This record gives sequence, structure tokens and C-alpha cells, in this order.
Amino acid sequence: ILLRSHAHKLKAFLPQMKAQNHGHIVTVASALGLFSTACVEDYCASKFGAVGFHESLTHELLAEDLDGIKTTLVCPYIVDTGMFAGCEIRKELRSLIPPLEPLYTVQQSMKAILAEQQMICIPLTLIETSSLIPSANVATYRFMGGDKCMLPFIKNIELKTSNGHIKSF
Repeated sequence: ILLRSHAHKLKAFLPQMKAQNHGHIVTVASALGLFSTACVEDYCASKFGAVGFHESLTHELLAEDLDGIKTTLVCPYIVDTGMFAGCEIRKELRSLIPPLEPLYTVQQSMKAILAEQQMICIPLTLIETSSLIPSANVATYRFMGGDKCMLPFIKNIELKTSNGHIKSF
């Protein structure tokens, strides 16, 4: 559904943007579009898809010399909306990398868009981690507990479900 929404949005707006060589396309993905974690394969796949879709579109615009159409990819860490309540990284690092406040996430995203920044990872330490060589990237991610951060979340959901139905809270 996520990728279809991107495709439908671009089908509606991109022809006019190309005709005017003007506009700005923003894709909000996730840190889980750059790294994966256990137990949320469908979510990670949709975010990896959004990142790939965005990158491909950016290359298309550049190949067509449409430099008036800007693109920004937004990849935030966990935003404290309640969606992933219970998701936890390594205990010793939780105070260093807490979930992001929604307003802060929007403010950082808007700064990136207005600066015509092609990509923003929030917090910025994510971009430093994502640029490491692959083996160091995996080691760092596992050290942080990112590879298992969704296990408490999934356990929480399982406790709230009974026969496939969510129990009342």
C-alpha cells in the first residue's frame, strides 16, 4: 500500500512538476528503511521500498536534467507516537538515543527540506552509522541492540492479543 501511494501521488503531480521543472518531493521513510530488525519484516520491507523508490526517482530526475525538482528523503529513528511503544534498544544506550519527539522530528525534517538537503537521518548519528562499511555497520547496529529492539514490542503485542483479536486496553 505504501509504495502504491507513492506511485499514485507521483502519477498525479510529477507530470506538471516536470513540465515546469519545479517542485519538491519529500519521502518520509524510517531508519528501518536503512537498517532492518527482527519481527517487523513487513514494516522494514515497506520502508526499504520507500527508500529505493525515492532513490530511483531522484536518479530519474537527474538523468532528465530536471534540476528544478528537489527531493528529500527523511529517515527518522523511532518517533514517540505510541506506534512502537515498548521498542527498546540496549539498556545502556536508551538515555543517549531516546525516541524522538514528533515536533522535533517535523522541525528537523522542515529544516532539511528548506535547505534542499537530499537526505536527513534523525538523529544525525544514524547517518554516521549508515555510512560505515557493511561489517562495521552490522556490528554497531547489533551492539546498540537494534537487531532485537522490536522483540519487547512484539511480546507486548502478543500479550494484548487473544486468538488474533486485540484485547481492550
